[in-house]
Amino acid sequence: MFNISSNKIQESIPFSGSKSLVMTLPLKENQQRVRLLTGILISAFIMLFLPWTQNIRSKGFVTALRPDQRPQTIHSIIAGRIENWYVAEGDYVAKGDTILRISEVKDEYFDSLLLPRTQMQVDAKASSARSYGDKVSALNDQISALRRNNILRIQQTENRLRMAELKVQSDSIELVQAKVNFDIGKYQLERAENLFDEGLRSLTDFETRKLKFQEVQAKLISSENKLLSSKNELISARIDLDAIDNDFKDKLAKAESEMYTAMSSQFDAEASTTKLENQYSNYERRTGYRHILAPQDGYIAKAIQVGIGETIKEGDPIVNIVPANAALAVEMYVQPVDLPLVKVGNKVRFIFDGWPAIVFSGWPQISNGTFGGVVIAIDQFAGPNNQYRVLVMEDPDEFAWPDLLRIGSGADGIALFNDVPVWYEIWRQLNGFPADYYTQEQKDQAASSKK
Repeated sequence: MFNISSNKIQESIPFSGSKSLVMTLPLKENQQRVRLLTGILISAFIMLFLPWTQNIRSKGFVTALRPDQRPQTIHSIIAGRIENWYVAEGDYVAKGDTILRISEVKDEYFDSLLLPRTQMQVDAKASSARSYGDKVSALNDQISALRRNNILRIQQTENRLRMAELKVQSDSIELVQAKVNFDIGKYQLERAENLFDEGLRSLTDFETRKLKFQEVQAKLISSENKLLSSKNELISARIDLDAIDNDFKDKLAKAESEMYTAMSSQFDAEASTTKLENQYSNYERRTGYRHILAPQDGYIAKAIQVGIGETIKEGDPIVNIVPANAALAVEMYVQPVDLPLVKVGNKVRFIFDGWPAIVFSGWPQISNGTFGGVVIAIDQFAGPNNQYRVLVMEDPDEFAWPDLLRIGSGADGIALFNDVPVWYEIWRQLNGFPADYYTQEQKDQAASSKK
């Protein structure tokens, strides 16, 4: 059958008359088929030992790498009525360009001179606060003058008190002297009277002596009266000293009360001024919110509020904007069973919607039409779909992503892992095992550490 021997039976024995023997002879076409099948089997066996790159596939979509470069919705900070549109959908706007203008719908902001009048109120309150401040300064000066005047008046009264004390002392001495003179005069009068009775003195001398005694007696009474007057002056000086202190305390308390009242009014005026300034700043800032501006360079995607005269509330969405020149990335989602295999820095191949590709997932080197990426972030919790979000950016070592790629485009991601033989991958797939978590290098290190 296989023509192993050189002795041909059909040459020695004719088979032409034996149909059954003729049917057992191999045809030339059958021999070719056997050789082909044998070659295929040998090739398939050899291919079982070829390297295969393990991978997982996941669907995703194109997004922006930075949060501030992703599509956003512009909201109205204040309530208003749409007056003018300055852009259309698809227009390019630069940062700060006016998108639309709205007018006020609240009656407290209808006044066209609201800002100047509020500024006048601020100036008036500020002037009032300054006036109260000047009054406080004047009362402080008045209190200082009262203190200085009180010191001088106390010194003056203390001098008067000292003078009264000295006068009392002087009058006391004078009274003592008057008493001594009175005793002497009384003794001289008695002696003159005895001499007059004995006839040794004349009546004229006796009367002269008696007259002098009356003068001494009058001087004694005058001295006593003078001493009492001095004592009264001393008491008056002491009373005046206490009165000066009481009068000073009363005037000081009154001045301080007026000063504290003025300070309270000043603080109240300053608080009102601050409140009005805050209100003026709010009015001024609110005036700027009547023009809806583009927060960054980009394209107007969709107008949520349309028409002229439509009323919008605070916080209502107005228009969507897509930032220009955004660094692109891909959001892809992986199953929890595959999450331990994905690490920051893993390579990923992408097939973008609209770009044809020939893909051999196990042999990425011979795939065409795919684009490279690098994992840069992995969520720490599962999303609503019970999958983990993985953010992949453009691989700087690969060809750049297409220029016409837009945010929101679909992407089919192929995360690449370890290289294993084809037979191992077939066995893993048939048994439903996950891809290898450890690389061969890590396995060798673990084995050496156990030894």
